[in-house]
Amino acid sequence: MAPRLVLASQSPRRRELLAQLGLFPEVRPALTDETPRPGEAPRDYVLRVAREKARAVGGEVVLAADTAVVLGGEILGKPRDAEDARRMLRALSGTRHEVLTAVCVRRAEGALGIELDAVVATAVRFLPLGPREIDWYVATGEPLDKAGAYALQGAGGAFVAAVEGSVSNVVGLPLAETAALLGRAGVALPWEGR
Repeated sequence: MAPRLVLASQSPRRRELLAQLGLFPEVRPALTDETPRPGEAPRDYVLRVAREKARAVGGEVVLAADTAVVLGGEILGKPRDAEDARRMLRALSGTRHEVLTAVCVRRAEGALGIELDAVVATAVRFLPLGPREIDWYVATGEPLDKAGAYALQGAGGAFVAAVEGSVSNVVGLPLAETAALLGRAGVALPWEGR
């Protein structure tokens, strides 16, 4: 019998992306501290948080992820409020930044277990934004719960000039890498006919 997949996230975007693969996991959000540590590099940060999320939730196979928008080495998390969202959007305006997502898959096997992970980077180039575009976008409310204060799959996509790499990574879960990790953990992928 195939192991039951658990998603350690409350992100509707991650659930939607997994559904595109024909996977419908049980959702058990992980409660972990997502505060970056002093001097922690962005790649180390997303990997640590994804691993902590995967370890915080029980289940046969647990999938966890963490996404960060990185500009000039600075992690742009979710904005505190509308003014913080404006600050982030002004900083992203006309620039190229990186979106990092760490994916961690943990499979319990008796006293032992396996833990597999990957970090995926995607480059995103923003159009130059003026105060009118920024104010309009912030007024939609969309930026307020998004890392880096924008959603590629939403209205924020209007400000993205180019994406180099995995588009699903920018949305919150790199599908190719996630499917590979799940397959290595013994999860039956729909196209394998198991």
